[in-house]
Amino acid sequence: MAFTDPLGDMLTRIRNGQQARKDSVVTPASKLRGAVLEVLQREGYIRGYSEEEVNKHPGLRIELKYFEGEPAIRHVARVSKPGRRIYSGSDELPTVRNGLGITIVSTPKGVLSDAEARQQNVGGEVLAEVF
Repeated sequence: MAFTDPLGDMLTRIRNGQQARKDSVVTPASKLRGAVLEVLQREGYIRGYSEEEVNKHPGLRIELKYFEGEPAIRHVARVSKPGRRIYSGSDELPTVRNGLGITIVSTPKGVLSDAEARQQNVGGEVLAEVF
């Protein structure tokens, strides 16, 4: 099955899994997906992730996180899409909910949160926003 937006598919699986109160969800593996999951884990939005084989293909099992019965991720949205890429410099990176959320950015130094990108003074493609 071919995806036009694999990262958007993973974010939708996370959103749907949390609405259904699942403990974990599985998504096909890729380097970009792994890097985005690493940022989400560092920022405390997921418990963790692990590599797993799904139908003889590499996959990622994402352990979802809840706080007092509510999902840790209230909103997750893809910003830069295949039809319209959104780029931002380090001084113009968007803030989410006045700094309560994060923006995930693909930079020359790897996939970083907006705070990490500002600290390292790099910009790049704005992948997603999470709060």
